Amino acid sequence: MTSPRRQGLEAAPDEILVERASQGDAAAFEALIRRHSPLMRAYVSRIVGSLSEADDVVQESLYTAWRRLPELRDPKAVKAWLMQIASRQAFKHLRRRPPEDPLPLLEAAHPSDTQPENVAIRNAQLQALAGALDTLPPDLRQAWLLREVAELSYDDIAKQLNIPRTTVRGKLSRARASIFAQMEEWR
Repeated sequence: MTSPRRQGLEAAPDEILVERASQGDAAAFEALIRRHSPLMRAYVSRIVGSLSEADDVVQESLYTAWRRLPELRDPKAVKAWLMQIASRQAFKHLRRRPPEDPLPLLEAAHPSDTQPENVAIRNAQLQALAGALDTLPPDLRQAWLLREVAELSYDDIAKQLNIPRTTVRGKLSRARASIFAQMEEWR
């Protein structure tokens, strides 16, 4: 059974949770984690290629966020801030990985339709998308993942990558065009 306090925290806006968590309220930080960690995990798993490695990276990211929470200037931007920390941790994780260790195929999410034929088609589509993403230059792949998986705005992506908003638009356009061309047979 969920306590009334926990229910109240779950409904609280991000900025209130950030304010309380930065004052040491662990329950408020837990509410932020419950709210944003699934998206962080999905985003990081696309970068590192493994759900188990993504869990480790997200855990490191959340630990970093807890320590650096007082540094957050705009509590309303906590989602973008958490995604930025997760992104940095994920790419740091990749740099630490031995160069001969190739990225494994992405672990497919369990589809809602479990008919064998539909599962096989969905897995093939995900493998094709993973292959298309692997062919993108790292800067285009990162921009695409931040937009399509992390659901960040163009402005947030520009801040995170330290590039102008127009450059973000160009990178996303090139990434989408490349993925579109490579996924032609799936349309």
